[in-house]
Amino acid sequence: MKRPVYKRVVLKLSGEALQGKKAHGIDQSVLVSISRQIKEIKELKIDVAIVLGGGNIFRGAANSASLGLNMDRSVADYMGMLATIINGLALQNVLELTGVPTRVMTAIEMQRIAEPYIRRRALRHLEKGRVVIFVAGTGNPYFTTDTAAALRAMEIHADAILKATKVDGVYSADPFKVSGAKKFGSLKYLDVLKKGLKVMDATAISLCMDNKLPIVVFNLNKEGNIKRVLLGEKIGTIVS
Repeated sequence: MKRPVYKRVVLKLSGEALQGKKAHGIDQSVLVSISRQIKEIKELKIDVAIVLGGGNIFRGAANSASLGLNMDRSVADYMGMLATIINGLALQNVLELTGVPTRVMTAIEMQRIAEPYIRRRALRHLEKGRVVIFVAGTGNPYFTTDTAAALRAMEIHADAILKATKVDGVYSADPFKVSGAKKFGSLKYLDVLKKGLKVMDATAISLCMDNKLPIVVFNLNKEGNIKRVLLGEKIGTIVS
């Protein structure tokens, strides 16, 4: 049997990934699929942390702009952080029903529903074989959950960030809109920044570049892909 190429990873899930084919909200079947895949990779003795977005419920400044509201950016971003907490609790519930011990850790303290994020405690949970779900981003407005994923990955000494998307890698243009869009098998961090490719935001890419942390972009909708990435199969795009 193949050995995993990574021992500890941060799985970055967007809020849109959780909504599946719904216009908004959470698709329970997607949570079940993700939970099955995570249980499968936990059986390989891999430490797994998850960072969640909240765009399926509320997407910060973008939502306030589309509604034509003069909403303060900080207020909008805090609303987006609260949305990630809702997603984290939903995923935790399904993971534990699947038999995977899980802890939700939030950057904004809410003692009744989740643990406050404390780095040493997060490391202890991972050592004990628990999946840790990081929610509320960095706890600060003006920072995306991509940046939160990069930051948490550094703090817990992850070997890679697995960026789960709706497409099978990074393309030169949106493959749903441009028929001749070219898929990249691998990219350098600087290429992503120079070409403005939508992998993660520039702050997250810069953090990963400074700390030599690889990012693997792959299609979440094909069940089993998380395990394939961890076993080193050439799917998706690697940014390194």
